[in-house]
Amino acid sequence: QLQLVESGGGLVQPGGSLRLSCAASGSSLGDYGIGWFRQAPGKEREGVSCISRTAGSKNYQASVKGRFTISRDNTKNTVYLQMNSLQPEDTAVYFCGATSGLCVLWTHEYGHWGQGTQVTVAS
Repeated sequence: QLQLVESGGGLVQPGGSLRLSCAASGSSLGDYGIGWFRQAPGKEREGVSCISRTAGSKNYQASVKGRFTISRDNTKNTVYLQMNSLQPEDTAVYFCGATSGLCVLWTHEYGHWGQGTQVTVAS
């Protein structure tokens, strides 16, 4: 059974950076496409970025293009989300999800989820 654990969240000032990690256990992460999603208070979970099994395909939400970079190291069973130029509107709980399908930013395509990590951008 695939299990996902996110880490790397925290409090950062506007303009700062964080790197989130999504570590897998119980199964090979290389068998899955991985997506990063976020959910702010009172809002629905939204797709941020995704990466295909071999990293041949990557997608980004328009609001994070040029600021966030997704990558993966299948030898470490880990996917990363490098977040630069963070803004207060990026504040949310960030989740990673795993899909056996294509790299898309639709939550219903993902059957495995981590518990989330809080990212707060504030001065």
